[in-house]
Amino acid sequence: MQNVTNTMLGRAGNAVLRALYPPQCVTCDMFVAEDGMLCPTCWRDMPFIDGLCCDACGLPLPGTDPGMPVFCDDCLSLARPWEQGRCALLYGEKARKLLLGLKYYDRLDHVPAAARWMARAATPLLQADMLVAPIPLHWTRFLKRRYNQSAELSRALAKLTALDHCPDLLRRTRATGTQDGRGRLGRFNNVQDAFAAHERHLARLQGRDILLVDDVMTAGATFAAAAECCLAHGAASVRVVALARVARAA
Repeated sequence: MQNVTNTMLGRAGNAVLRALYPPQCVTCDMFVAEDGMLCPTCWRDMPFIDGLCCDACGLPLPGTDPGMPVFCDDCLSLARPWEQGRCALLYGEKARKLLLGLKYYDRLDHVPAAARWMARAATPLLQADMLVAPIPLHWTRFLKRRYNQSAELSRALAKLTALDHCPDLLRRTRATGTQDGRGRLGRFNNVQDAFAAHERHLARLQGRDILLVDDVMTAGATFAAAAECCLAHGAASVRVVALARVARAA
């Protein structure tokens, strides 16, 4: 009887909270039916990556699916250490607002919706017994920010896809600073040898298919350094997924 009463009180409390604070769109102030939803306008304007895309980095490509993997110019010229990659959104004003909220403004309420979009994009990558892990922050940045947005995304993504999750599979061995403003070569040089596998998780890497998760992919330098670290410690393969993909200006 006590449990039933507590349940009824809990439902009543939730109803009061919803009346006082109705759910709002993830990226604007419009009221929506449930938490984590987009309003019709933002759904229309959100730059989801659908249709044909590069099999290695997820960049959207013109044309229709030819029934075989296709690659963008960058991925034809760069040796990617990972097998496949996907991104949920093309970086732009809407995606930027979402990313900034996640990174700098404690908008962890964005995570459930973002993880759903990433799970949909990552469907072609998923392997049985895959291990999901985030790109780590250096400890100095983690102390300043108090959380790793990539780890929050990877945790939610692993739960949605019923895959094993290891939030500290890798560690960042040095403070690399921001990649903003660096050219392609500068980005790769900045993160070279910047990752190491945690000793207590070495056995979990052996022979495993790894899915690395980050909030944004630009040149792919961070993913490359982290993937190389996983492979050097015995991973069978690495695939990558990001919330947003930055397209290089033509």
